[in-house]
Amino acid sequence: MLLFFKENISVQGKSYLEEDESRHCIRVLRLGKGDFLHLTNGKGVLAKAQISQPHPKKCQIEIVDYQFKEKNKSFYVHLAIAPTKNAERIEWLVEKCVEMGIDEISFIMTKHTERNHFNTERVEKKAITALKQSLQRWLPKINPPIDFMKFIGQRTENQKFIAYVDSDNVQTLFKVAQSSQTYCILVGPEGDFSKEELQVALEYDFQKVSLGRNRLRTETAGLVACCTVNLLNE
Repeated sequence: MLLFFKENISVQGKSYLEEDESRHCIRVLRLGKGDFLHLTNGKGVLAKAQISQPHPKKCQIEIVDYQFKEKNKSFYVHLAIAPTKNAERIEWLVEKCVEMGIDEISFIMTKHTERNHFNTERVEKKAITALKQSLQRWLPKINPPIDFMKFIGQRTENQKFIAYVDSDNVQTLFKVAQSSQTYCILVGPEGDFSKEELQVALEYDFQKVSLGRNRLRTETAGLVACCTVNLLNE
């Protein structure tokens, strides 16, 4: 299946791929008039379309089939993670988490966060690429950076966890998380959360958990957290 992304999919009238998608369709894949492709808007729609005017900047298509499918997951995963100093690492994390079907990602600015500027638009594009590669209909919600203290006070998930490096912390996420829940998992920067941030999180009913014996990079910890709750719900 050749899957393309189009935010607004209409079954009536003329329809066009965006320039980036048109270029990939015509220049890279070398599709032509009469060829078929599939579209998703990242909101549950999967449409089949036929190319009517193959142009590398504005490819015209006609929708021949349109289907909407509700999410059938019994759980919801919201990863809140501090942006890494190296932007490519956090982009890699987003890509892999989207492939696994994560529902929401937030970027939290903590005391030890080393990155002040964050390009949310670039990360969203990485998420769309991963969505197409993994042939999914639902694009996760990507939230712009938010202050840690503000973020934790807004949480309504059933189970809330904060991954914290602590030799006295023997409770692993896999052991304490329950299946078929809504989860919010906090992952801190390379310098970890401050003791004050940890204390405030605990006061907001977050549970301190371990992601394993080894010390992990921020992006690795985020991926492990996502994998853990996904496997728990298999």
